[in-house]
Amino acid sequence: MSVATQHTLLPEVQSFLDQSPLASFVGGKAFPSEQGNVLATIDPGSGDQLAEIHDLNAAEIDRAVEIANEAFPAWAGLSQEERSSILLKLADAVESHKAIIAQIEALDAGKIEAQAAGDVQNFVDTMRYFVGLSDQVEKRTKLDVPGHDAYTVKQPWGACAFIFPWNFPFLLIGWGISPALAAGNTVVIKPAEDTSLSAIYLAQLAKEVGVPDGVINVVTGRGATAGAALTNNTQIKRMSFTGSPEVGRLVGESCGRNLVPVKLELGGKGAAVVFDDVDVKATAQALVGAITFHTGQVCCDATRWLIHENIYDEFVSECKQLMEKVRIGHPLDPNSDMGPVVNPKQRERVLGYQEKGTAGGAQCLCGGGPATVEGLNGNYVKPTLLAGPLDNVAAREEIFGPVAYLAKFSDEADAIAKANDTDYGLANSVWTTDAERANRVAEAMIAGNSWINAHNVFAHGVPYGGVKKSGMGGGVLSPETLMDYYRSTSVVRPL
Repeated sequence: MSVATQHTLLPEVQSFLDQSPLASFVGGKAFPSEQGNVLATIDPGSGDQLAEIHDLNAAEIDRAVEIANEAFPAWAGLSQEERSSILLKLADAVESHKAIIAQIEALDAGKIEAQAAGDVQNFVDTMRYFVGLSDQVEKRTKLDVPGHDAYTVKQPWGACAFIFPWNFPFLLIGWGISPALAAGNTVVIKPAEDTSLSAIYLAQLAKEVGVPDGVINVVTGRGATAGAALTNNTQIKRMSFTGSPEVGRLVGESCGRNLVPVKLELGGKGAAVVFDDVDVKATAQALVGAITFHTGQVCCDATRWLIHENIYDEFVSECKQLMEKVRIGHPLDPNSDMGPVVNPKQRERVLGYQEKGTAGGAQCLCGGGPATVEGLNGNYVKPTLLAGPLDNVAAREEIFGPVAYLAKFSDEADAIAKANDTDYGLANSVWTTDAERANRVAEAMIAGNSWINAHNVFAHGVPYGGVKKSGMGGGVLSPETLMDYYRSTSVVRPL
């Protein structure tokens, strides 16, 4: 692996990769494909193969769900104190292995290593947050109903399935499984075929620290086969999918047929509304930082920048200067500000939208096209600013790359109308020093999240979810999320 000659890998990371082909992990042990089918996993920063992972078929996925359901009664039967103690040990172990997991994640997902370390810490913080919440849950709630002795009781569902995308593999696993496990459910994790390594490592680590067999299961393989088998399985008790609206519809259809509750966290085309009273330099720096963070592969990113006409030219000039300073390089290079996109297909998607956007009348203000990093055959693109009419395809559709589309607005009403003129509804932001205006605009924008003078804000305790094409079935990161992983039973005795 040539990347190892340029950037020294931790011995533990090299040892993990040397297990290749890496098997799924189900029931507390390696769970290989019986046919020996494997997929290559590639370092997007170099184009070199990191390892191979096993590619499971539908029958193997079904068996994994069976094992998760078999493990459920014992896991649910533990006291909350016992279950919380085990999960806190897992959180501690992940934290103590943070450097290892971060390097695996950086190599596999093309994520800047320091950013990957932040994702690992977020997993730890999320697990601890939901464990703490679950310790406070009153399972029985007395109901004041005349003539009846009545109460409700909260109980876990059983085996819950999760399909995760390739942009934030480890962080999103934490967001998904932490509330499910804390509530007493078992989980079956299907990571993206491009970025399965950190999930496999997590399952192995869970076994080491004493998580009971069958509680955390990881199944690997292609989305069209392994992922589809998981969504079509009638024995899962809940489903959570994070990914594109197109695939989300298919997952929702399958769950609807099987009457399985489903949580869909989908795409976005977020707006940043910038008024003329802002600090232009600071706001430009924040938004350029957002669009280049993880190479723009962030579903809630601000990809439509609506700038007040009075400061538009100054704002564009400042952003162009900042964009030109972004250092593109391998994720393990400490001098890199921005790494690659995840695979060649995504690279072509980003470049294709740049081409379609300019062909449709958008002006390329800076960047655009592929980027090269000496000695590496990675999936690099230049950060790009486009500008023009908002009916342009690059302003309407999710690109999932470091491409921002700029347009002017004249007043508050114009800004709100333009921000809401989208099929998506995940996250927007408003930038102004006027607190009253900030709140008005934040409340008027149609999305699950409105941020003020910041973008990409994820605080534990604040619900995060989408509306319209951006999602359904509840969000993540809040007490509401934990409640999703309990089913309610009404117990009634007439008096």
